[in-house]
Order: sequence, then C-alpha cells, then structure tokens
Amino acid sequence: MKAMRKARRQKDAEWAFDVFDKAPYVTVSMTRPDGSPYGVPLNLVRKDNDTFYFHCAEEGEKLDCLRHNPVVSLSAVSKCTPKYEEEKNNFTEYFHSAIALGKAEIVEDDSEKIEALRLLCTRFLPKFMDHFDEAIQRSLDITTVVRITLTEPPVGKCKP
Repeated sequence: MKAMRKARRQKDAEWAFDVFDKAPYVTVSMTRPDGSPYGVPLNLVRKDNDTFYFHCAEEGEKLDCLRHNPVVSLSAVSKCTPKYEEEKNNFTEYFHSAIALGKAEIVEDDSEKIEALRLLCTRFLPKFMDHFDEAIQRSLDITTVVRITLTEPPVGKCKP
C-alpha cells in the first residue's frame, strides 16, 4: 500500500512538473514585510526536480519580500479552456494546473547565476543564444538571480 501511494505521488509530481515546464508564466506568491500577500507572474525555469530560477533587477518589492520571508508558493496553469457543454447545459473550464512550495535564495555565485540565466534564455529565447555570452558580460553584475528550492513535491490538478 505504501509503495502504491509513493508511486502515485511520484506520478503526480511528474505531471505537475510538466505543467510548470509548459506554463509561460508561474505566479510566485510571497509575503510582504507588513504581512500582506504579494504574488507576481514570472518567467521561471526548472533546473531539476528541486530547483527553479528567475531573474530580476537588483532591488524591488520581490527582493524585499524574499529577504523578509523566503517561503514562496508557485502556481502555474499550462492549459485553460472555457467551455459550454450544450448537452449538459453547463458552463465549465478545462485546465491543467500545478502548485508547489519552496524557499527562495538570492544566488551569489557567478557560475550558478550564468547557468540559471542560460537555462532561462534557452527556454524562452533559444534562437538568440549566440548573443548570450555578450549579454552576460554586459549585464551579469546588475542582474539578480533567485533560486527556489522546493520544500515538498509539487501537486497538479486537471480537468481534461
């Protein structure tokens, strides 16, 4: 029975990772220093089953929040299709979604920053990778990279 539950959780996590990998934006939710919520859609890239990255400017509300409390929630939707089911006289929506919890840290190591930025550019702008090294030389020092390490496996949900 335990083996079956473990296999099911693994399959669910793989499905959820697929949603994250296909979603153009992932909403990262965090807590402001005053305790209020703050969520922002970002371009994230997944390195492995524990690690996501995003980049941002050297200062701003995201970094203020993360310095105050590094716990984050990730939420993604990779498919969303509203539909009217005439035979049922029903309004519905078909979707694929995933959520995960993690801890965010600012990446200080330049080699890890470059690796993360390469992953992001490869995912979102693969046709322009021949300009990557020049862009890194110009902007690495003014770019912040944030690593999110998952603290538990992601979960997914769908209505096909």
